Amino acid sequence: MHATTSSIDSSSTDRSERSLRWRVIDIVIAAVLGVATGLIFWFWNTVGYLWFQTADAVTPGFGGVAVGIWLIGGVIGGLVIRKPGAALLVELIGAVVSMLVGNVWGVSTVYSGIVQGLGAELVFAAFAYRRFGVVTAALAGIGAGAAAWLFEFFTGNIEKSATFNVIYLSSVVVSGALLAGVLGWLLVRALAASGALSRFAVGRDARRDV
Repeated sequence: MHATTSSIDSSSTDRSERSLRWRVIDIVIAAVLGVATGLIFWFWNTVGYLWFQTADAVTPGFGGVAVGIWLIGGVIGGLVIRKPGAALLVELIGAVVSMLVGNVWGVSTVYSGIVQGLGAELVFAAFAYRRFGVVTAALAGIGAGAAAWLFEFFTGNIEKSATFNVIYLSSVVVSGALLAGVLGWLLVRALAASGALSRFAVGRDARRDV
């Protein structure tokens, strides 16, 4: 498989060739992706949180480098479904699943999912749901990370030092770009290459790049 110039940042389908209206298959795949990412979140609640604590012990605020995986649902949802609300819906479903299977944060997980999903959603909306390359994915991850930071700032971190919050914001943004954005893009590309997303624009993009 060879990446074309369009796969670097555009990976877009002309608006005249597609509709932004949701189909039944879009709703189904959003649910499937949401459950799948929720299980990833559940796994990361242990492994990722251990990484978070270890990094935070090195430098307070540096634990944000582990946050990116918790942001990946919105990026994947936006890249696959390419419809308004997809990033928010997939991240939200993932958060609900993570809460239901059990974690230490309870219902606040859902609030975080809404905020993080909105952060990614705003980036896809800024490109009018027409660009889905790796740069857009990274920006969506950054948007989700910045939103996560803002939510946590006003729900507790406001009481912490400016140094902590600057370090935390920087590490969350980098983690969002790489672990949610770039890794999310690579996962979607791999799924598309396997043929699992043949009914979606991303699957057609993958076939053109072969």
